[in-house]
Amino acid sequence: MKPVPHATTLRRAPVQRRSAERLTRILDACAELLDEVGYDDLSTRAVALRAGVPIGSVYRFFGNKRQMADALAQRNLEWYTERVTERLKKAQQGDWRAAMDAVLDEYLAMKRTAPGFSLVDFGNQIPVGARRCEPNTRVADRLTKLLSGYLDRTPDEALGRVFLVAVESADALVQLAFRADPEGDEAIIAETRELLRAYLARVLD
Repeated sequence: MKPVPHATTLRRAPVQRRSAERLTRILDACAELLDEVGYDDLSTRAVALRAGVPIGSVYRFFGNKRQMADALAQRNLEWYTERVTERLKKAQQGDWRAAMDAVLDEYLAMKRTAPGFSLVDFGNQIPVGARRCEPNTRVADRLTKLLSGYLDRTPDEALGRVFLVAVESADALVQLAFRADPEGDEAIIAETRELLRAYLARVLD
C-alpha cells in the first residue's frame, strides 16, 4: 500500500500508520465511486461505507467531497510523477523526445486504468484553489522540476512556460481523444504527439 502524500485540503494529516491506511482506503473508495456514480452523486457517506470506516473518519480528514476529490487529484499527481520517473530511468539521459513520450504515455495509461482518473485526473475536471494552484500549473511546475535535471536545463521561468504551454495543449487534445473514443482515439493521440514534438523541438533541440 502506497503512502498518501500530504494534501493541502486535509483537515488533519495522518500521523500513525493506522490513520494513514484509513486515509488511503477513503481515497481508494472515492476513486472507485467516481467511476461508478460520477462526481455529482458522490457522497461522503457512500465513501465511508465503501471504505469500511465510520463517517466521522471521513470528516476527520475532509470537510466535504470537493476537498476529498482534490486530495485524490494530488495523490494522482504524486503517483504520476513516480511513474514518469521510472519510465525515464529506461530512457537515454537528455533525450527530450523520450522524456515527452514518457510524460504523455504515462498520462494515457493512467487515463485508461487509474480508478476515478477520468473524472478528476490532477484536478482539471473539478478545478480548485487559486490560479497558481490550477491543475495544469501544478503539473507543469512538477514536470519542470523533474525534467530539467534529465535534460540538463535550468528550471527557470522560460522553461516553465514552455512546459505549461505543452501541458495545456496536450490536456485539451487528450480530452478530445477520449471524447471521440472511450479508450482514446489513436489518430488524435498521434496528432497530439506530433504537435508536441514540433513545439518542443523549437526550444529543446
